[in-house]
Amino acid sequence: MSTRKPGTGTGPADAPAPKPLLSLLPTVGGPAPERADAARNRRKILDAAARIVAEQGPGCVTMNQVAHASGIGVGTVYRRFGDVSQLLWALLDDRERQFQEAYMSGPPPLGPGAPAAERLDAFLDALVDRVVEQREILLAAQTAAPTARYTSGAYLAMHAHLTLLAGQARPGANAPLLAHLLLAPFSPSLMHHLSQEQRLSADELKAGIRQLLSLQVPTER
Repeated sequence: MSTRKPGTGTGPADAPAPKPLLSLLPTVGGPAPERADAARNRRKILDAAARIVAEQGPGCVTMNQVAHASGIGVGTVYRRFGDVSQLLWALLDDRERQFQEAYMSGPPPLGPGAPAAERLDAFLDALVDRVVEQREILLAAQTAAPTARYTSGAYLAMHAHLTLLAGQARPGANAPLLAHLLLAPFSPSLMHHLSQEQRLSADELKAGIRQLLSLQVPTER
């Protein structure tokens, strides 16, 4: 995964127009350019792996199983992804890229065009769905490298996006800090605990996030 630093400066009135938001935020690296048939095979393999993960969990994924489910030769699957761990990381990266495109340039309220508060609400809802859907792969990644989450392209992109929205919704607030705190409940281990051990549904998790955001502790006078 690769990252790019957000633009921060402002220019004079006759300066070139600012770049679109999509080009200013850190992004998840896309796949290398490839032939159309190779791209179709890659899509079939990743979609098949996603179905197996959703139905049986990442621990049940095998290269032979993915080859059979995708209709692609097992030799091609190995040549494209090497082994199961590399395939699962590619799947996680693929899903992250789709999510990033949705909140950076998709339709509102998740994408541009809605008030900041509405986009923030839509983003957190969508993030609940994503983390619940990918919880086992995300949990495996967190277990292997507990602090890597905070320096990954995916996290940096979400943090930059929430910093922008929080700054617009709450002018004068410490937007970068708020962005970190808004992302804190989405730790894969916590979401796994809540969704699997506490048996909370995605709708219950979304309602809880909204209730958390609406809490206001009275200040002492």
